Amino acid sequence: MDFTLSEEQHAFADSVRRFAEQHLAADRLARAHNPAFPFDVAQLMGKQGLLGIAMPAADGGQGGTLMDSIIAIEQVAAVCPRSADVVQAGNFGPIRTFAEYATKEQKERFLSDLLAGRKVISLCMTEPEAGSALTELRTSARQDGDDYLINGTKIFSTHSPNASLFLVYVRFGPGVGGIGSVLVERDAPGLTIGKPSALMGGEEWSQLYFEDCRIPAKNVLLGPGGFKKQISGFNVERLGNSARALAVGRHAFELAREHASTRVQFGRPLCEFQGLQWKFAELHLKLEAAQLLLYRAAAVRDDELPSAIDTALAKLACNQAGFDAANEAMQIMGGLGYSTEALAEYCMRRTRGWMIAGGSTEILKNRVAEHIFDRRFGQRRPQTLAAE
Repeated sequence: MDFTLSEEQHAFADSVRRFAEQHLAADRLARAHNPAFPFDVAQLMGKQGLLGIAMPAADGGQGGTLMDSIIAIEQVAAVCPRSADVVQAGNFGPIRTFAEYATKEQKERFLSDLLAGRKVISLCMTEPEAGSALTELRTSARQDGDDYLINGTKIFSTHSPNASLFLVYVRFGPGVGGIGSVLVERDAPGLTIGKPSALMGGEEWSQLYFEDCRIPAKNVLLGPGGFKKQISGFNVERLGNSARALAVGRHAFELAREHASTRVQFGRPLCEFQGLQWKFAELHLKLEAAQLLLYRAAAVRDDELPSAIDTALAKLACNQAGFDAANEAMQIMGGLGYSTEALAEYCMRRTRGWMIAGGSTEILKNRVAEHIFDRRFGQRRPQTLAAE
């Protein structure tokens, strides 16, 4: 059992850090306050080989590992937290699901632009009446000759104001077995993209309206029965979320550590006050423990996906540790931490959002409890009560 990175992984981490210091450090503050997807950064990362890290070389990827992708997020976030979103978009979430299950023809049409950073893909799961209860989604796909007609609406889809391609969870028929996914291009007839709305973390999303939105049958990614495959792939998305939360929390922790080392009050540096020493020690403990859970979840063979329980534990730990570190960093830094002239408040806002996105902390605790008791705890209201 080895809890350290290999020599090759250390070398990769060093190269990513050098890239980030050279290309991303200068504009990190301005980038944090710009809600638009940073395509300039994405194209730089595409040329650097930081998109599609764990995808096969035959698909245009780098042939690396899931751990390599997590290392890239960590090193980029240490320099520019906002740019870690680009590593996420190019390695986790919908692009990973797409690369896993797309046909050769679908990959030829879409993957090269995504891996070059010229375009970005958006995952469309959540609906007005289907959030954590995802299987209650209503957006439908009905075959019409050689096409499918999509009807419904999606909300809170990451990168939706800027995406060229949408991976949309749809219902082909009743029940969980009727759920699958389709690929909808931005200019598809019948798709209306609403005006952007802002989230607390600074990101924007647009509501998507599908009104007899016509797509060719070749744009079906996973047909009926594809839901379980999609959710298994979503565990990778959750590890990307976890890695960002932890890395952005560490960024704030380092800001606060530097501040406490140099800021003098009452005639001595802040780090000499025991109250702050204990605070830093507690945060360090949380960050290190979460790091180990994250690495354990990511340490899978190339042909495996992370397990549900390891992913749930890692996301819970990383979300909480990242937020606690960013929130306390803001407090330690006082007025500067609360100011938009520093990144501590940005880190706090971003890490707070990831406790909701990608599976809320409450839902993940339910999954952990099911593992502990080796049984399923249904969350839906019993039918007899509903009838009453």
